[in-house]
Amino acid sequence: MEGVDDSPVPAYPGLLRLDDRSIVVVGAGQGIGRQTAHALASVGARVLCVDIDEERAERVAAEVGGTPCVADARERADVSRLLDDADQAFGRLDGVVDILGMARYAPLVEVADDDWDWTFGMVLRHAFLVVQLAGRALAARGGGSLVLVGSISGMTSAPLHGAYGAAKAGLLSLVRTAAVELGPSAVRVNAVSPGSTATPRVVQMQRERGVEAGPDPSPLGRVNQPSDIAAAALFLMSDLARQVTGHTLVVDGGAMCLYPYALAGVGS
Repeated sequence: MEGVDDSPVPAYPGLLRLDDRSIVVVGAGQGIGRQTAHALASVGARVLCVDIDEERAERVAAEVGGTPCVADARERADVSRLLDDADQAFGRLDGVVDILGMARYAPLVEVADDDWDWTFGMVLRHAFLVVQLAGRALAARGGGSLVLVGSISGMTSAPLHGAYGAAKAGLLSLVRTAAVELGPSAVRVNAVSPGSTATPRVVQMQRERGVEAGPDPSPLGRVNQPSDIAAAALFLMSDLARQVTGHTLVVDGGAMCLYPYALAGVGS
């Protein structure tokens, strides 16, 4: 018989706690960002709520007892400043969750240069700046965690997603490279890749287009809520994920597991 297992058992709930850790949420003003700010604050984190819109930043900061910050994360000077703001507000930096990402949908052969450049700014440039500047700061203080929001569009393909999918694929590659380079400095870098998610922006767009919300075709049969993505970001930021880096956690109700034609009700 094997010997008795007397290895220590962690206090697992405690590993989820983020007491007194200082975390920046970029894009905290609504949707996934707002839910993430709430998720982090609920387990003790001090949150810098960053948004390009001052009213949204202040509203969410008031909800979670955090600190508002107005910045455009596509600009290097703004990212540098928001990291300084976190240091001034909390005296330290322990992590960043970067939520930003928007799309302009069009057939690939019709994508205008301006739309291509705009998409890469809204999806990838800010992620590069956050990884570079926050990664450097976290490495200097001895470790921390970065969580970026990707998309299943960066892992598979869909019509009209040419620019968005290419930029998200670049973001997921950036996560893997950053994990390799920053790992020796105890900095973890991960991504959450959502499937279809009912963010306020998406819901409003559907209303404007008169789109009726039907049953979700994923195996679980329900569309993501922003809180589902926030929960995944919370896990990756916590010590429950202390050995997880360079990983993309897919939150899509199992949609990517389906045989492609199943989404259209064809094939078997």
